[in-house]
Amino acid sequence: MLIQILRRHLQPYRREMVYVVVLQLIGTIASLFLPSLNADIIDNGVVTGDTAYVIRTGAVMLGVALVQIACTITAVYFGARTAMAFGRDLRTAIFHRVGAFSAQEMGHFGAPSLITRNTNDVQQVQMLVLMVFTMLVASPVMMVGGIIMALREDVGLTWLVAVAVPLLMAIVGFIVSRMLPGFRIMQGRIDKVNQVLREQLWGIRVIRAFVREPHETRRFDVANAELTEVAVTVGRWMSAFFPAVMLVMNLSSVAVLWFGGFRIEAGLMEVGSLIAFLSYLIQILMAVMMSTFLFVLLPRASVSADRIGEVLETESSVVLPLDGLTPEPRGEIEFRGVGFGYPGAEHPVLTDISFVARPGRTTAIIGSTGAGKSTLLNLIPRLFDVTAGSVEVDGVDVRQMEAEALWARIGLVPQKAYLFSGTVASNLLYGKPDATEDEMWEALEIAQARDFVEALPEGLEAPIAQGGTNISGGQRQRLAIARAVIRRPEVYLFDDSFSALDVATDARLRLALEPVTGHSTVIIVAQRVFTILDADQIVVLENGRTVGIGTHAQLLETCPTYEEIVESQLKVEAS
Repeated sequence: MLIQILRRHLQPYRREMVYVVVLQLIGTIASLFLPSLNADIIDNGVVTGDTAYVIRTGAVMLGVALVQIACTITAVYFGARTAMAFGRDLRTAIFHRVGAFSAQEMGHFGAPSLITRNTNDVQQVQMLVLMVFTMLVASPVMMVGGIIMALREDVGLTWLVAVAVPLLMAIVGFIVSRMLPGFRIMQGRIDKVNQVLREQLWGIRVIRAFVREPHETRRFDVANAELTEVAVTVGRWMSAFFPAVMLVMNLSSVAVLWFGGFRIEAGLMEVGSLIAFLSYLIQILMAVMMSTFLFVLLPRASVSADRIGEVLETESSVVLPLDGLTPEPRGEIEFRGVGFGYPGAEHPVLTDISFVARPGRTTAIIGSTGAGKSTLLNLIPRLFDVTAGSVEVDGVDVRQMEAEALWARIGLVPQKAYLFSGTVASNLLYGKPDATEDEMWEALEIAQARDFVEALPEGLEAPIAQGGTNISGGQRQRLAIARAVIRRPEVYLFDDSFSALDVATDARLRLALEPVTGHSTVIIVAQRVFTILDADQIVVLENGRTVGIGTHAQLLETCPTYEEIVESQLKVEAS
C-alpha cells in the first residue's frame, strides 16, 4: 500500500524529483572526491614539503566542497518542498474521500480514527518521503562510490568493508523486524487515546453532573498507559540503532588504523591513502547509518500507509449518479417497499415501509426507541441508501437524482442539532449562502430564536463555539431550525427537532411554521404525541415495520401500538 500511495501522489512532482536525484548525485560524487584529494595533499604535498601543491590542491578541494554544499542544500530544498506538497495532497485526498462517505462508513471508521489518519498517519508517510529525498539517493551512491574509491586507495584493506557493512545491515534488519509489530499496535492505541479524550471533552458536562471525573481519569490513564507501554518498547529498540552503528563504526576505524599501520610499515601503503581509506570507510558506514533513518521510519510509515489506504480505498455505500435526473421540484416523497439493513446485521432495521408524503401536508413518524424512525428519515437525503425498495422524490428514485438537486430541495434539522464554530450569521448562511440580514432575522423569528439572539451583545455576529456548546440545547435546536427555514426548501425534515423545547415554545414554533411550510412537504420524527396531534398523517413504526397510518383520531381507533404510546404519555403527564 505504501508504494501505491507514493506512486499515485508523487506523480505530479516528477520534475522536482528529477532535480533532487541529479543534485544529490552531483553532491555525493563531489563528497567522494574530497578524501582522495586530501590523500594527494598529504602524500604529494605535506610529505614532500611542496607548499604550492598543497595550495593548488586545497583550492580544488574548496571548490569541490562548495559544489557539494550548494547541491546538497538545493536538493534538500526541492525535497522538502515536494514532501510538504505530497502531504498536503494526501490530506486533501483523505478529506474528499471522507466527505463522500455515508453515515455507514463514518460509523465504521469513527471520527477519532479518521482524524488520526489525516494527521498523524499522513505525517509519518510525509516524513518518510522527506527522508527518501534527502538520504535515499545519496546513500546508495555513497556506499557504492565509497567502495570503489576505497579499492583505488588500497585493495588489501577492503575485507574490512566486506565485514563491517553486512554486520551493520544484519543488526539493523534484526531491530526493524522487532519494531514493525509495535508500530502497528501503536497507531491503534493512538486512536484509542484520541477517542477517550474526544468523548471526555464533548461529555464534560455529563461527567461533572454525575461526578465521574475519577472514573474518566482512570479510563484515560489506562489508554495512555497502554500507548506508553508499546511506545517505550518500540523506543527501546529504536534507541539501539545509533549505539549499534557507532559500535561498528568505531571498531571498523580501529581495525583500519591497526591493519593499515602494518601495511604502512611494510611499505605497501602511504599515510595519505590510509587516511583516505578510513574516510571512505566512515562515508560507507555513514551511508548505512543514513539508511537506518529510513529503516526507523519505514515500519511506522508502512503501517500508516495501510491505514490511509484503507480510507482511500473504501467506497461509499451511497454512490452519486454520473448523469443524475432533475425533476420539477414539487416536494412529493414516496416510500415504496423500503427496507434497510446494516452489512452483516442479523435483522434489518426497516422492512417493507410504504407511504406517500405530499406537499402542503405534514407527515409525522412516531414509534418506540429503536423503531427506525431516524433511519427512515435519513434515507431521503441519502445519508444512507435503501437495501430494498426505493425512496422517490418527485417521482424519481433518489439514487438516480442529481445530488445537488436533491439536497437543494431539502431542509434537514437533525436529531442532534449541530452548529459550526463561527457566528450566528455564519451558521444561518449554511442554509442560504446569499441570505440577507432581514432574511436571517425573519428565520430566527419563525424559529422562536430572535429574542435570545437580540439579547446577545453582538446580535447576528455573536460567537458560536464548535457544536454550539456555548449556548443551551433549546437554543441550538432553534438555530438549527432557523438554518433550515431560511432556505425555504420544498421538503422539511424534522428529526425529533422539538425535544428540547418547552410546550409553549413548541406551540408557538409550530404556529409560526404553518404559513412558511404551507406549500412544502413536512416530515416530522417525534417522541411526543402532543407535537404531532395536528399532522395530516401519522406513520407508526414498531420494530422497523409500519403498524399504522392515519390521523390521530383514526389511529386511536385502529392502531393498538399508537393507542399504547398515547396512553403512556398521558399517564406520565398526569403523574
